Amino acid sequence: MSADADTRARTSAGTAAHTPTIVLVGHGMVGQRFLEALADRGVTRRARIVALCEEPRPAYDRVRLTSYFSGRTPEDLSVVGAGFMAEHGIELYVGDAAVSVDREARTVTARSGRVFAYDALVLATGSYPFVPPVPGKDARGCFVYRTIEDLLAIEEYARTATTGAVVGGGLLGLEAAGALKGLGLDTHVVEFAPRLMPVQVDEGGGAALLRTIERMGLTVHTGTGTQEVVTADGAVTGMRLSDGSELATDLVVFSAGVRPRDQLARDCGLAVGERGGIAVDERCRTSDPAVFAIGECALAADGRVYGLVAPGYEMAQTVAAVLSEEEETGDGFTGADTSTKLKLLGVDVASFGDAHGTAEGCLDVVYSDSRSGVYKKLVVDGEGVLLGGVLVGDADAYGLLRPLTGTVPPVSPEQLVLPAGAGAPVALGPSALPDDAVICSCHNVTKHAIGQCSSLAEVKKCTKAGTGCGSCVKVIEKLLPAAVDKGLCGCFPYGRSELYEIARTLRVTSFAALLDSHGRPEARGGEGCEVCKPTVGSILASLNNGYILDGEQASLQDTNDHFLANMQRNGSYSVVPRIPGGEITPEKLIVIGEVARDFGLYTKITGGQRIDLFGARVDQLPSIWTRLVDAGFESGHAYGKALRTVKSCVGQTWCRYGVQDSVRMAILLE
Repeated sequence: MSADADTRARTSAGTAAHTPTIVLVGHGMVGQRFLEALADRGVTRRARIVALCEEPRPAYDRVRLTSYFSGRTPEDLSVVGAGFMAEHGIELYVGDAAVSVDREARTVTARSGRVFAYDALVLATGSYPFVPPVPGKDARGCFVYRTIEDLLAIEEYARTATTGAVVGGGLLGLEAAGALKGLGLDTHVVEFAPRLMPVQVDEGGGAALLRTIERMGLTVHTGTGTQEVVTADGAVTGMRLSDGSELATDLVVFSAGVRPRDQLARDCGLAVGERGGIAVDERCRTSDPAVFAIGECALAADGRVYGLVAPGYEMAQTVAAVLSEEEETGDGFTGADTSTKLKLLGVDVASFGDAHGTAEGCLDVVYSDSRSGVYKKLVVDGEGVLLGGVLVGDADAYGLLRPLTGTVPPVSPEQLVLPAGAGAPVALGPSALPDDAVICSCHNVTKHAIGQCSSLAEVKKCTKAGTGCGSCVKVIEKLLPAAVDKGLCGCFPYGRSELYEIARTLRVTSFAALLDSHGRPEARGGEGCEVCKPTVGSILASLNNGYILDGEQASLQDTNDHFLANMQRNGSYSVVPRIPGGEITPEKLIVIGEVARDFGLYTKITGGQRIDLFGARVDQLPSIWTRLVDAGFESGHAYGKALRTVKSCVGQTWCRYGVQDSVRMAILLE
C-alpha cells in the first residue's frame, strides 16, 4: 500500500470511531489559504480543524506589509474574511504558538499549555529574518522587517531618529528603505552583492534601479557588508562597513534574507535539509506520513525552499487535496513559477523565467534608457523561444510576457522591448495568449478559466485570480468582454457620476464608508484598487468633506497631492508656484531664480504663464516650499482636477487697445 493510500485508509477507518482532527501550526497567508482550500473541498464539515497562530492577530497580507506606512491599518491588511472561522467551525488560537510535537502520541502542545491530538498535522511555520552575527546587532535601535509588530516598533523608534540604514538590498530591504524614507529619515541601503536585488535582476537591471533610487535621495552602498553596529549606552550610533568606511546612523533594519523556521520539526525528529527546511515529497508530506509542511518552512521535492507566496499556495492546495481524499492525479507539487512583479519606491520591477540567462546558448535582447530609468531584457534561445526576462522602470508588459515564457511570441523579441510607438506594428494583446496560459500565478488560473467569467468581480469570486499580488489584474480586464460591466472597477458597480451623487446625497465622508455601503459585496471591507481610490478621493475633495490629507483621505491621494509637486518619470519632482494671471513682482522672480539656482533645478515657462522648476528630490521639497511660501507663493495645483491658470493680456492698464482690467479679472478667476 502506498503512503497516500495508507493515510486515506487510516483516516477512513478513524472516521467511524471519531471525528478526525487536522492541526495547522502557523497562520500566515499560506496557512489561511490551506484553511480556505479545506473549506472549498468540504473537509471542514467532516473534520475538526485547529489552527495555532503565533502572532497576536490572524493572517494578514505580508506582501503588502509596507502599505501600513501609507495609511493602511492592521485590520486593512487582514486576509481572513469576516466570519470565515465561525462559518466553517475552525478553532483559531491567536497568540498561542506551538512549542512541541509528540509524533508518537500525535499531539501538539501550545505555549498556553493546551494539548491537541491530531490525525494530520500541517506545519506552516514560515521563515525568520536572518540577522548577520555582527557585534552590536542586539543594540537598542536594531530591528528586523517581517511583521506588523516590527513595523510598529520601527515607527515608534523613528520618531526620535534622524538617520536609518537598511542591511540588505533585496525585495524587503528596499521596501524597508522606502518606509524609513517615508518616516522622514535620511536613509542608507547596504548590500553585500555588487547590485541591488541580485536574485531578481541582472547587472543592467540593477544599475537602472540604482540610478532611479539614488535620484530619490537614498544613499546606496553595494559590494560591501556590515562588520559592526557601533553603539553608545546600548543604543545604535553608527555602522562600520567591510570596505573600511563608517556610517553614522541611529536606526538599523536588518533585511538580509530569511531562513526556514524548521526548529519545531527538528525537535520532533523530522528530516530537514542540509541548509534548512523541512524535507517533503511531492505531496508535501514529511518523513512522518501524518505530518505535512507547506510554504517557506518546507524544502520541496525539487530541493528548493520557496520564499514566494504563490508556491506556498500551490503547496496548500496539494495538501488539502490529499486530506480531502480526492483522487490524485499528476505529480503533486514538483516546483513553482518564481516570477515576481512589484513596485519598489514607486519603481516597477519584474523578473520571470530564466531572468539571468543561464540556459546554454541563450541570447539577450536588451533595451536600456538610463535617462528615464527604463531597462528591459528578454532571454531567448536560438529558435526564438522566450526563456525569461527582466523589466525595470516599465513593467506593463509583464502580464503578457510571463505567460508567453516557453513559447515563440507572435512578434519578434526586439519589438517586445521597444517603447510604445517604436515597436511592433502589430499590437500584442492578451488575445495572443494560448488558452492554457497561466494568467494568475498566485492561484494558477488560466486564460480559459478567466474567459468563463463576465466581470472582474466574478473572476475574483470564482477563481481568486487577481486577489493575490494583483499584477495580473490589467491582463484580466483586457480578457473580459467589453461593456458588460458599467461599474467604475471591480470594487464598485457604479460609474463616477453615480458615485458622486451617492456621496453628495448621503453625505459620505470616507472611502471605507462608501465601499462598505455601495461597493460590490465581495469588495466590502477591503482596501479598494488603484482605479477607485483616487476617483473617490477626488469626489470627496470636490464635496469639501474635510481636509484632503486628513486620516484615511491621505491614502487615497496621489503622490503629487502629498508633496505639492509633480512626480516625473525619473522619480524626481517638479514644483509649480501659482502665478495668478501671469502677474509677478521682480522680488518674486528673484526668489524663483534663487531657488532654482540653489537646488540645481531645470526651469521652464509653461503654457499656462507659470514657471516650472524640475528635478527636485522629495527630501528637498519642504525647504523649497518654505522659501516659496515665505515669498508669498502657493502651490500651482498643476496636478489637480481643477482650474489651473487663466491667461490674459495686460489689459487697459498698459495696452493702448486694452478693454477693461483683464489682469485683475484673470487673478480674480484664479
